[in-house]
Amino acid sequence: MSTYLINHLRIPGGVPNEAGLTYLEQVEATVHPYGGKWLAQGDVDVVEGAWPGSVVLIEFPTRADAENWYNSPEYQAILPLRTNNAISDLILIDSLAPDFTVAGFAQQVRAAIAAASR
Repeated sequence: MSTYLINHLRIPGGVPNEAGLTYLEQVEATVHPYGGKWLAQGDVDVVEGAWPGSVVLIEFPTRADAENWYNSPEYQAILPLRTNNAISDLILIDSLAPDFTVAGFAQQVRAAIAAASR
């Protein structure tokens, strides 16, 4: 089951500084050994709410691959280049089972509520 990394990224001044550019030049090489691939990167069109900044979306084959990448010595060595020069909200989320439906999820919640009220 794939795991996705989502980075809500805000770069002060809107343009990466020298350290930020160095991070960008090095980060891809740390992701590839763990099967990661960029799916999206850039500014967003806000339809509802607020989303200052841009987004990065990376897919990893598994949650373990994503966590192993993040904790790898190679990534940890360049991590301060991002965290000291940008504001990021970095999250991991797993993909859904092939048979997932939103209606089915709602039915599961209704069943859990009914069971809890007995």
